[in-house]
Amino acid sequence: MNWDAIAQCESGGNWGINTGNGYAGGLQFTSSTWHANGGSGSPAGASREEQIRVAENVLHSQGIGAWPVCGRRG
Repeated sequence: MNWDAIAQCESGGNWGINTGNGYAGGLQFTSSTWHANGGSGSPAGASREEQIRVAENVLHSQGIGAWPVCGRRG
């Protein structure tokens, strides 16, 4: 999976982004999805590698549809 391409689409490639819109991090996690899939703290404060680890869990539990617009870029 090309997580960098998905992050580029979701957040302009900014892994530390938190605009206050309810989504955070390069892959634009909600807090509930982040925590339900093994994340701790805030996605915006997590490393790229940690965000990808959690994203792999999301991918296995929800499929690529968790990123309905940008997932196809991965």
